[in-house]
Amino acid sequence: MPSTTTALPSFDQLPIDPKYPPQTAWGVWGSEDDLGTLNLLTEERVTNAAKLIKRGTVFSLNWNLEYPGTGFFGRTAICHSYKSLAPGDMVFDDCYSNFNTQVSTQWDGLRHFAHLSSGHFYNGVKPSEVARGTEDSNSRLGIHHMARKGIAGRAVLLDYARWAAKHNPTYDAFKRTEITVKELDQVAEWQGVQFEQGDILMIRTGWIHDFTKYGDKVVDHLDDPHEPSCAGLQACEETFKWIWNHHFSAVCSDNFSFEAHPIKDWTTSCHAAFLGGFGMPIGELFQFEALAEDSAKDGVYAYFFTSAPLNKEDGVASPPNALCIK
Repeated sequence: MPSTTTALPSFDQLPIDPKYPPQTAWGVWGSEDDLGTLNLLTEERVTNAAKLIKRGTVFSLNWNLEYPGTGFFGRTAICHSYKSLAPGDMVFDDCYSNFNTQVSTQWDGLRHFAHLSSGHFYNGVKPSEVARGTEDSNSRLGIHHMARKGIAGRAVLLDYARWAAKHNPTYDAFKRTEITVKELDQVAEWQGVQFEQGDILMIRTGWIHDFTKYGDKVVDHLDDPHEPSCAGLQACEETFKWIWNHHFSAVCSDNFSFEAHPIKDWTTSCHAAFLGGFGMPIGELFQFEALAEDSAKDGVYAYFFTSAPLNKEDGVASPPNALCIK
Protein backbone atom coordinates (compact mmCIF):
# COMPACT_ATOMS: atom_id res chain seq x y z
CA MET A 1 0.00 0.00 0.00
CA PRO A 2 1.50 3.37 -0.97
CA SER A 3 2.75 5.47 1.92
CA THR A 4 1.23 8.85 2.83
CA THR A 5 4.49 10.12 4.30
CA THR A 6 6.25 11.04 1.03
CA ALA A 7 7.64 14.55 1.44
CA LEU A 8 6.33 17.16 -0.96
CA PRO A 9 8.04 20.45 -1.73
CA SER A 10 6.76 23.51 0.09
CA PHE A 11 5.37 26.42 -1.89
CA ASP A 12 8.65 28.27 -1.46
CA GLN A 13 10.47 25.28 -2.99
CA LEU A 14 8.40 25.38 -6.19
CA PRO A 15 9.15 24.74 -8.96
CA ILE A 16 11.17 21.57 -8.44
CA ASP A 17 13.20 22.37 -11.56
CA PRO A 18 14.08 25.84 -12.88
CA LYS A 19 12.86 24.82 -16.33
CA TYR A 20 9.30 25.02 -14.99
CA PRO A 21 7.39 28.29 -14.39
CA PRO A 22 7.60 29.86 -10.91
CA GLN A 23 5.21 28.61 -8.23
CA THR A 24 4.03 25.62 -10.24
CA ALA A 25 3.98 21.95 -9.27
CA TRP A 26 4.91 20.74 -12.73
CA GLY A 27 6.97 17.57 -12.56
CA VAL A 28 6.20 16.84 -8.88
CA TRP A 29 4.43 13.62 -9.93
CA GLY A 30 6.40 13.18 -13.15
CA SER A 31 6.41 15.03 -16.44
CA GLU A 32 3.68 12.80 -17.96
CA ASP A 33 1.30 13.07 -15.00
CA ASP A 34 -2.37 13.79 -15.78
CA LEU A 35 -3.82 13.71 -12.24
CA GLY A 36 -2.04 16.48 -10.36
CA THR A 37 -2.96 16.72 -6.68
CA LEU A 38 -5.38 13.79 -6.95
CA ASN A 39 -2.21 11.68 -6.66
CA LEU A 40 -2.43 12.49 -2.94
CA LEU A 41 -5.49 10.22 -2.62
CA THR A 42 -3.50 7.10 -1.87
CA GLU A 43 -4.92 3.76 -0.77
CA GLU A 44 -3.80 4.44 2.77
CA ARG A 45 -5.57 7.79 2.89
CA VAL A 46 -8.77 6.33 1.45
CA THR A 47 -8.68 3.55 4.04
CA ASN A 48 -8.20 6.04 6.86
CA ALA A 49 -10.98 8.26 5.52
CA ALA A 50 -13.40 5.34 5.49
CA LYS A 51 -12.97 5.14 9.28
CA LEU A 52 -14.80 8.46 9.54
CA ILE A 53 -18.07 6.70 8.73
CA LYS A 54 -19.84 6.32 12.07
CA ARG A 55 -23.57 6.67 11.34
CA GLY A 56 -23.88 5.69 7.70
CA THR A 57 -25.69 8.95 6.89
CA VAL A 58 -25.22 9.94 3.25
CA PHE A 59 -25.28 13.53 1.99
CA SER A 60 -25.49 14.25 -1.72
CA LEU A 61 -23.50 17.33 -2.75
CA ASN A 62 -25.09 17.60 -6.20
CA TRP A 63 -27.44 20.50 -6.90
CA ASN A 64 -30.36 20.10 -9.31
CA LEU A 65 -29.08 20.01 -12.89
CA GLU A 66 -31.70 22.68 -13.66
CA TYR A 67 -30.01 25.16 -11.28
CA PRO A 68 -28.93 27.90 -11.30
CA GLY A 69 -30.52 28.01 -14.76
CA THR A 70 -29.85 31.70 -15.35
CA GLY A 71 -27.37 31.36 -18.22
CA PHE A 72 -24.21 32.37 -16.36
CA PHE A 73 -21.21 32.87 -18.68
CA GLY A 74 -23.25 31.95 -21.73
CA ARG A 75 -23.77 28.37 -20.53
CA THR A 76 -27.08 27.11 -21.78
CA ALA A 77 -29.54 25.10 -19.73
CA ILE A 78 -29.80 21.36 -20.26
CA CYS A 79 -32.55 20.11 -22.60
CA HIS A 80 -34.24 16.91 -21.44
CA SER A 81 -36.47 14.79 -23.65
CA TYR A 82 -38.12 11.36 -23.46
CA LYS A 83 -38.31 8.73 -26.17
CA SER A 84 -41.06 6.17 -25.95
CA LEU A 85 -39.81 2.68 -26.83
CA ALA A 86 -43.04 0.70 -26.63
CA PRO A 87 -46.73 1.13 -27.42
CA GLY A 88 -48.76 2.74 -24.66
CA ASP A 89 -45.78 4.65 -23.26
CA MET A 90 -44.74 1.66 -21.16
CA VAL A 91 -40.96 1.90 -21.81
CA PHE A 92 -38.79 5.01 -22.06
CA ASP A 93 -35.30 6.27 -22.74
CA ASP A 94 -34.42 9.84 -22.00
CA CYS A 95 -31.91 12.13 -23.68
CA TYR A 96 -29.92 15.15 -22.54
CA SER A 97 -29.06 17.54 -25.34
CA ASN A 98 -27.12 20.79 -25.29
CA PHE A 99 -25.58 19.55 -22.02
CA ASN A 100 -22.85 21.89 -20.76
CA THR A 101 -21.03 19.97 -18.01
CA GLN A 102 -20.42 23.22 -16.12
CA VAL A 103 -24.01 24.44 -16.00
CA SER A 104 -24.56 23.20 -12.41
CA THR A 105 -22.49 21.36 -9.78
CA GLN A 106 -19.16 20.64 -11.44
CA TRP A 107 -15.53 19.72 -11.32
CA ASP A 108 -13.31 21.96 -13.38
CA GLY A 109 -10.85 19.46 -14.85
CA LEU A 110 -7.27 20.22 -15.81
CA ARG A 111 -8.25 21.01 -19.42
CA HIS A 112 -10.51 23.84 -18.31
CA PHE A 113 -7.89 26.49 -17.58
CA ALA A 114 -4.25 26.99 -18.46
CA HIS A 115 -1.41 28.51 -16.49
CA LEU A 116 -1.90 31.75 -18.37
CA SER A 117 1.43 33.44 -17.65
CA SER A 118 3.34 30.54 -19.22
CA GLY A 119 0.85 29.86 -22.01
CA HIS A 120 0.60 26.15 -21.16
CA PHE A 121 -1.71 23.87 -19.26
CA TYR A 122 -0.65 21.84 -16.20
CA ASN A 123 2.68 20.06 -16.61
CA GLY A 124 3.54 22.01 -19.75
CA VAL A 125 0.78 20.60 -21.95
CA LYS A 126 0.41 22.85 -24.99
CA PRO A 127 -2.91 24.44 -25.96
CA SER A 128 -2.64 22.67 -29.32
CA GLU A 129 -2.65 19.33 -27.45
CA VAL A 130 -5.92 20.23 -25.71
CA ALA A 131 -7.69 21.84 -28.67
CA ARG A 132 -9.64 19.48 -30.90
CA GLY A 133 -8.67 18.81 -34.50
CA THR A 134 -5.04 19.92 -34.42
CA GLU A 135 -1.99 17.87 -35.37
CA ASP A 136 -1.00 17.84 -31.69
CA SER A 137 -4.40 16.83 -30.27
CA ASN A 138 -4.09 14.08 -27.68
CA SER A 139 -5.66 12.84 -24.44
CA ARG A 140 -3.47 14.63 -21.94
CA LEU A 141 -5.32 16.01 -18.89
CA GLY A 142 -8.76 14.82 -20.05
CA ILE A 143 -11.46 14.37 -17.41
CA HIS A 144 -11.36 10.63 -18.09
CA HIS A 145 -8.11 10.43 -16.11
CA MET A 146 -9.96 11.68 -13.01
CA ALA A 147 -12.91 9.41 -13.74
CA ARG A 148 -10.86 6.25 -14.16
CA LYS A 149 -8.97 6.87 -10.95
CA GLY A 150 -12.11 7.82 -9.03
CA ILE A 151 -12.07 10.34 -6.21
CA ALA A 152 -12.37 9.16 -2.61
CA GLY A 153 -10.83 10.38 0.60
CA ARG A 154 -11.21 12.66 3.59
CA ALA A 155 -13.10 15.92 3.08
CA VAL A 156 -13.37 18.82 5.48
CA LEU A 157 -16.02 21.54 5.40
CA LEU A 158 -15.26 25.12 6.38
CA ASP A 159 -18.65 26.74 6.90
CA TYR A 160 -17.61 30.33 6.29
CA ALA A 161 -21.20 31.53 5.92
CA ARG A 162 -22.22 30.24 9.34
CA TRP A 163 -19.05 31.66 10.91
CA ALA A 164 -19.62 35.02 9.20
CA ALA A 165 -23.15 35.24 10.59
CA LYS A 166 -21.52 35.67 14.01
CA HIS A 167 -18.18 37.27 13.16
CA ASN A 168 -18.82 39.30 9.99
CA PRO A 169 -22.50 40.35 10.11
CA THR A 170 -22.35 42.57 6.99
CA TYR A 171 -21.23 39.62 4.85
CA ASP A 172 -23.31 39.01 1.71
CA ALA A 173 -22.59 35.98 -0.49
CA PHE A 174 -24.02 37.85 -3.49
CA LYS A 175 -21.47 40.68 -3.21
CA ARG A 176 -17.83 40.49 -4.24
CA THR A 177 -16.08 39.67 -0.98
CA GLU A 178 -12.57 38.25 -0.79
CA ILE A 179 -12.39 35.50 1.81
CA THR A 180 -8.86 35.39 3.20
CA VAL A 181 -6.91 32.36 4.38
CA LYS A 182 -6.58 34.07 7.76
CA GLU A 183 -10.36 33.90 7.98
CA LEU A 184 -10.34 30.25 6.88
CA ASP A 185 -7.93 29.49 9.72
CA GLN A 186 -10.34 31.21 12.09
CA VAL A 187 -13.25 29.18 10.76
CA ALA A 188 -11.23 25.97 11.14
CA GLU A 189 -10.36 26.86 14.74
CA TRP A 190 -13.99 27.81 15.49
CA GLN A 191 -15.16 24.43 14.18
CA GLY A 192 -12.29 22.43 15.69
CA VAL A 193 -11.08 21.27 12.27
CA GLN A 194 -7.60 19.81 11.80
CA PHE A 195 -6.32 19.47 8.25
CA GLU A 196 -4.55 16.40 6.90
CA GLN A 197 -2.49 15.98 3.76
CA GLY A 198 -4.70 14.90 0.86
CA ASP A 199 -7.91 16.46 2.22
CA ILE A 200 -10.60 17.66 -0.14
CA LEU A 201 -11.26 21.22 1.05
CA MET A 202 -14.91 22.33 0.90
CA ILE A 203 -15.83 25.97 1.55
CA ARG A 204 -19.44 27.02 2.13
CA THR A 205 -19.94 30.66 1.19
CA GLY A 206 -23.73 30.55 1.52
CA TRP A 207 -24.32 31.36 -2.16
CA ILE A 208 -26.67 28.44 -2.83
CA HIS A 209 -28.48 29.14 0.46
CA ASP A 210 -29.18 32.73 -0.63
CA PHE A 211 -30.05 31.72 -4.20
CA THR A 212 -32.67 29.33 -2.82
CA LYS A 213 -33.90 31.88 -0.28
CA TYR A 214 -34.62 34.48 -2.96
CA GLY A 215 -36.58 31.96 -5.06
CA ASP A 216 -38.27 33.40 -8.15
CA LYS A 217 -36.91 36.86 -7.29
CA VAL A 218 -33.26 35.79 -7.34
CA VAL A 219 -32.47 37.69 -10.56
CA ASP A 220 -33.46 40.90 -8.78
CA HIS A 221 -30.60 40.32 -6.34
CA LEU A 222 -27.91 39.70 -8.98
CA ASP A 223 -25.91 42.74 -10.04
CA ASP A 224 -25.42 41.11 -13.46
CA PRO A 225 -27.69 38.28 -14.67
CA HIS A 226 -24.95 36.77 -16.83
CA GLU A 227 -21.73 37.35 -14.85
CA PRO A 228 -22.80 38.27 -11.32
CA SER A 229 -20.69 39.13 -8.32
CA CYS A 230 -20.14 36.66 -5.50
CA ALA A 231 -18.04 36.12 -2.42
CA GLY A 232 -15.17 33.66 -2.74
CA LEU A 233 -11.59 32.94 -1.96
CA GLN A 234 -9.10 35.77 -2.35
CA ALA A 235 -6.74 35.22 -5.29
CA CYS A 236 -3.25 36.17 -4.11
CA GLU A 237 0.13 34.60 -3.36
CA GLU A 238 -0.75 34.17 0.32
CA THR A 239 -3.77 32.07 -0.69
CA PHE A 240 -1.79 30.01 -3.19
CA LYS A 241 0.87 29.31 -0.57
CA TRP A 242 -1.70 28.33 2.07
CA ILE A 243 -3.54 25.98 -0.29
CA TRP A 244 -0.38 24.29 -1.57
CA ASN A 245 1.31 23.95 1.82
CA HIS A 246 -1.76 22.17 3.22
CA HIS A 247 -1.44 19.75 0.27
CA PHE A 248 -5.14 19.47 -0.43
CA SER A 249 -6.05 17.01 -3.18
CA ALA A 250 -8.90 19.19 -4.48
CA VAL A 251 -10.93 22.25 -3.50
CA CYS A 252 -14.60 23.10 -3.95
CA SER A 253 -17.22 25.58 -2.89
CA ASP A 254 -20.92 26.34 -3.24
CA ASN A 255 -20.51 29.41 -5.45
CA PHE A 256 -20.05 29.48 -9.21
CA SER A 257 -16.42 30.61 -9.37
CA PHE A 258 -14.74 29.34 -6.16
CA GLU A 259 -12.80 32.60 -5.97
CA ALA A 260 -14.31 36.06 -5.52
CA HIS A 261 -16.02 37.22 -8.70
CA PRO A 262 -15.60 39.26 -10.87
CA ILE A 263 -12.00 38.11 -11.31
CA LYS A 264 -9.62 41.07 -11.22
CA ASP A 265 -6.88 39.42 -13.28
CA TRP A 266 -7.31 35.94 -14.76
CA THR A 267 -3.52 35.58 -15.08
CA THR A 268 -3.16 35.67 -11.29
CA SER A 269 -6.45 33.92 -10.53
CA CYS A 270 -7.00 30.79 -8.44
CA HIS A 271 -8.07 29.07 -11.66
CA ALA A 272 -4.71 29.72 -13.30
CA ALA A 273 -2.72 28.88 -10.17
CA PHE A 274 -4.62 25.74 -9.11
CA LEU A 275 -5.69 24.13 -12.40
CA GLY A 276 -2.76 25.23 -14.55
CA GLY A 277 -0.07 25.52 -11.88
CA PHE A 278 -0.78 22.83 -9.27
CA GLY A 279 -2.94 20.41 -11.27
CA MET A 280 -5.63 20.81 -8.59
CA PRO A 281 -9.29 20.30 -9.55
CA ILE A 282 -11.71 23.06 -8.57
CA GLY A 283 -15.32 22.26 -7.70
CA GLU A 284 -18.12 24.80 -7.97
CA LEU A 285 -21.82 24.95 -7.07
CA PHE A 286 -21.50 22.05 -4.63
CA GLN A 287 -24.65 21.72 -2.54
CA PHE A 288 -23.58 21.76 1.12
CA GLU A 289 -26.79 22.87 2.83
CA ALA A 290 -27.96 19.61 4.43
CA LEU A 291 -24.41 18.59 5.32
CA ALA A 292 -23.64 21.97 6.90
CA GLU A 293 -26.86 21.92 8.93
CA ASP A 294 -26.10 18.44 10.24
CA SER A 295 -22.51 19.36 11.09
CA ALA A 296 -23.63 22.46 12.98
CA LYS A 297 -25.62 20.13 15.21
CA ASP A 298 -23.03 17.41 15.87
CA GLY A 299 -19.79 19.38 15.44
CA VAL A 300 -18.35 16.87 12.93
CA TYR A 301 -16.76 18.55 9.91
CA ALA A 302 -14.62 15.74 8.48
CA TYR A 303 -16.19 13.09 6.25
CA PHE A 304 -15.64 10.22 3.88
CA PHE A 305 -16.02 11.74 0.43
CA THR A 306 -16.59 10.07 -2.93
CA SER A 307 -16.93 11.45 -6.44
CA ALA A 308 -17.36 9.72 -9.79
CA PRO A 309 -16.85 12.17 -12.67
CA LEU A 310 -18.18 11.26 -16.11
CA ASN A 311 -15.81 8.87 -17.86
CA LYS A 312 -15.74 10.94 -21.04
CA GLU A 313 -12.57 10.64 -23.09
CA ASP A 314 -10.87 14.04 -23.36
CA GLY A 315 -13.58 15.82 -21.36
CA VAL A 316 -12.97 19.24 -19.87
CA ALA A 317 -15.29 19.15 -16.87
CA SER A 318 -17.93 16.97 -15.26
CA PRO A 319 -20.75 16.83 -12.75
CA PRO A 320 -19.04 15.40 -9.65
CA ASN A 321 -21.67 12.84 -8.55
CA ALA A 322 -20.30 13.56 -5.10
CA LEU A 323 -21.28 12.21 -1.68
CA CYS A 324 -20.18 12.76 1.90
CA ILE A 325 -20.81 10.01 4.41
CA LYS A 326 -20.79 10.45 8.20
